[in-house]
Amino acid sequence: MRDDLEGLEISHHELEQLTNLPVKNELFIITNFLNLWRKSLFAKIKGSEGATVVFISCSLVVISYLLFDMLLKIFASWIIIPSWILMILVSIWIGGVIQTLLYLMWKKKGQLIKKNMTHSLQTLINDVERYNAVIKAIDINDQIEDAGNPTVGIKQRERVIQALSLTKLDLVRALKTERILRENKNFILSNSDFFANDIATLSSMQVTEQATEHDRLLNEALQIALDVQYEMRRLQNQR
Repeated sequence: MRDDLEGLEISHHELEQLTNLPVKNELFIITNFLNLWRKSLFAKIKGSEGATVVFISCSLVVISYLLFDMLLKIFASWIIIPSWILMILVSIWIGGVIQTLLYLMWKKKGQLIKKNMTHSLQTLINDVERYNAVIKAIDINDQIEDAGNPTVGIKQRERVIQALSLTKLDLVRALKTERILRENKNFILSNSDFFANDIATLSSMQVTEQATEHDRLLNEALQIALDVQYEMRRLQNQR
């Protein structure tokens, strides 16, 4: 990635920090990890260091088995099942326990996301994905150009990078605004008089902002302020 693109992408970790939510919640599957590890291992075996990789892998397996067999003889000598079979069964059981814990964690995070997800936040997350896709597309285009295809170079590249930088700033600002309003919504509702001027200011910002792409991103977060104002009025009407 070229220097002018470095730092423009909004990473998953940064997005979770800005939203204070595990927005990229994915279930970790142990078998998928093992398949990736197996493919990586086979690729290294076919390489120049194949013999070393095979030796280290076999050594780890043998050492693990010897340690397991020794512990079994010390603490469970009464077990008559062959140690290698028991080792396989224990490994499967441990894998099942770990996968169950990972599933429960994934489920809990999913409930947290569902509880806190708003329309504006979902829209902003989608915009972040679109923004990162543009960064990735530019990076791929740069790689093609560096491979000896100068005709595919991006025209007015500096202006494009500048526009992306401004877009990132507005995305970050919008995400921060959305988080503040979302996490303090109950307090704002209970202190409607105190925040009346702030809500009015945010509302006027949405009206006066120009309808450019990056300004629209900020408006998504400001929409929450209007939702809060609507809730205030609805509650006042119920009195």
